[in-house]
Amino acid sequence: MKLTEKDKEFIEKLKSLVESRDLSIELINDGLLRLVLRQNYGDQIESEFKMTRQGVRWRFHRLFNEIYVSAYESIFYVESQFGAELRGHAIKIARQRVELRKKANKTGFMPACRRENG
Repeated sequence: MKLTEKDKEFIEKLKSLVESRDLSIELINDGLLRLVLRQNYGDQIESEFKMTRQGVRWRFHRLFNEIYVSAYESIFYVESQFGAELRGHAIKIARQRVELRKKANKTGFMPACRRENG
């Protein structure tokens, strides 16, 4: 599952709040391991994210406990079948995609590569 622009904005705002220690991310185990947000969920959080506290909790749960963890589950499965030898290649491909996306955002153009036959 890919991140939306709203997801990316949420993560960037969350990063600044975690760095300023207004929020923290903790691992809890109440029979099921999961990541949770801690600290003050006051009006500042609602105004910073421009959503309700329940909305902040929902988006955090979706991003960190579903999408993020699911990505590692997929990696774990592929590597359990093929080993970790392909990991370096996957990281190179991911880095290239990130760089292309950054370049496309700067120029407003995404280059399309075509395979040539023959």
